[in-house]
Amino acid sequence: MSASPPGRPQVRRLDPVLVDRIAAGEVVERPASAVKELVENAIDAGAASIAVTIAAGGRRLIRVVDDGGGMGPGDLALAVERHATSKLPDGDLERIETLGFRGEALPSIGAVARLAITSRVPGAESGHSIVVDAGERGPVRPAAGQPGTRIEVTDLFAATPARLKFLKSDRAEATAVGEILRRLAVAHPQIRFTLGSEGSTTAGLVLPAESGPGSWLRRLVAVLGPEFGANSAPLSLEREAFALDGHVGLPTFHRAAATHVHFVVNGRPVRDRLLLSAVRGAYADVMASDRHPVLALALTCDPALVDVNVHPAKTEVRFRDPGLVRGLIVSAIHEALRREGGRSSGTVAARTLESLRPAHTPLPAQGREAQGAPASSAARAPASLFARRDETAPSRPEGSGRIEALERDFGAAPNETPWEARWEAPWEAREPDQAAYEGPPESGGGFGEAAQAQFSGDLAAPSADLRAPAAAPAPAAETAHPLGAARAQLHETYIVAQTRDGIVIVDQHAAHERLVYERLKRERAGGGIARQILLIPDVVELDPADADRLADAADALQDLGLVLEAFGHGAVLVREVPAALAGGSLRALLTDVVDALTEGGADPLARRLDAVLSRMSCHGSIRAGRRLRPEEMNALLREMEATPFSGQCNHGRPTYVELKLSDVERLFGRR
Repeated sequence: MSASPPGRPQVRRLDPVLVDRIAAGEVVERPASAVKELVENAIDAGAASIAVTIAAGGRRLIRVVDDGGGMGPGDLALAVERHATSKLPDGDLERIETLGFRGEALPSIGAVARLAITSRVPGAESGHSIVVDAGERGPVRPAAGQPGTRIEVTDLFAATPARLKFLKSDRAEATAVGEILRRLAVAHPQIRFTLGSEGSTTAGLVLPAESGPGSWLRRLVAVLGPEFGANSAPLSLEREAFALDGHVGLPTFHRAAATHVHFVVNGRPVRDRLLLSAVRGAYADVMASDRHPVLALALTCDPALVDVNVHPAKTEVRFRDPGLVRGLIVSAIHEALRREGGRSSGTVAARTLESLRPAHTPLPAQGREAQGAPASSAARAPASLFARRDETAPSRPEGSGRIEALERDFGAAPNETPWEARWEAPWEAREPDQAAYEGPPESGGGFGEAAQAQFSGDLAAPSADLRAPAAAPAPAAETAHPLGAARAQLHETYIVAQTRDGIVIVDQHAAHERLVYERLKRERAGGGIARQILLIPDVVELDPADADRLADAADALQDLGLVLEAFGHGAVLVREVPAALAGGSLRALLTDVVDALTEGGADPLARRLDAVLSRMSCHGSIRAGRRLRPEEMNALLREMEATPFSGQCNHGRPTYVELKLSDVERLFGRR
């Protein structure tokens, strides 16, 4: 072999300590990475309890204590050497059944920090310890300790101070440690996990070990929040060699980020793009594109069918049959959500109550004494109750018009008795003897006609009123339905229904849009969407590029019930439309269809066609502002109860809000 030319660096073997520090750059990116490797080792050792303690976000101290199998002196000396592990007894990389297998974590951490390990095998008289300081290994010495292993990492990245510049704040690093621990806890509910801060008397995170039926759901509730249990659906599905179990959140129970999406593959928490894509596809037409579901899925298969050795941090996997896995996840989520029908998340009602609940202000002492009520039970009527809700109307200056008159009538002057103390019962509500011997109330007092007249110009009457006469109360059967019986239509947009134990408010356009969409999907799956032939074909002029795009997709659109053809430059001729959409604006329909085709990009054809159907259903649904008859409102409610996914519209917004009677009573201080 010829010598290297003068001035050119020669190839040389790197120093072992430098090799370890280079490897640490991949394995130990931040304190959370070190915690992940150490906790995974504890899980592989069969620990039933794992306690993690950190200081300064993990930069100054990381301590992991477990009660697992421990290590003897010989294993302890080998454990801090590169590529030494007990997890590949036969050297078969195609059947990895443990979380760790490379033997890189401990030497990599020891190369950039001070690593102290104390371990004792259960039944042994004593334990042993070893220290690795910036890559320099010390001898193995006898040491006292409990059965299991105790690892302390101090001054992380002290040997590579340049890495410290890229760490975030202590709070951010501590949050990352907590997130890693939660993901591992989701994958192993049978293990107790705790996370605390050095010097603190209380643990920041305590997840007790779970066992027995429902153990995984209890762990998920502890990690994902107490609302998850009531707003999720279980799933379980097997296909060929794969088994999928989990709990998925309802479409209206969502988050702004994907941090509450958990995947577990053969006991390993992963963040895999294939799995994320499958989840997004499953929720595509029931959740807004900028929102993310809350769920946990556990996939079990033969270790030979999945490769976990594709990422330095072991957070990604590769399946031999990715199409099968994706189809399994999409089918399982669809089936779980379909079983829930139109059920909506309870958090929708909670947000509604929060928006309705006014800021309570105690009444003046004079008003409280007049009413004979305790100070804590009084609250001033919120001014927002009298504000107009029509955002399209021009804004008016405060204190103008009839609103100002209301404030004059109902707001007490500084030296006058508050209106709450001057309130009188309506004439019809007085005791019989009182009504018989007293004249009618004076004009302007209480809620008499003069005072009520103030409402005539600013508060509109219901669009429809379904109240039954007082002498004929509504039968219990009418309110026995899940969405109850319609009682009124407000602003020609919202349906108010009464249930056995509460009220339901329905957005008629959003609800009917979902119903039309599901109907079109059923017809397409059943052999073709019903079409209506136009008596006179309609020529629609569009942008030339849009017209060409529609003409190119004519065959696919025909399957969706829309029959059209090119008609010169920048125009299309529409011959047939879906029967459910007949009578609408063709130009608006075609514009939305073009947008759906354009936004789909490289998406599969089936997904793009679903997007087209979603846009089309908007044109065939009941519009806001249309007055409905009582039987139409009740028919809409019954169809919602029978239609899957009716709890949210095509854009992911809730179609109805349910308030229990107890919730309404709390709004009025009755509870």
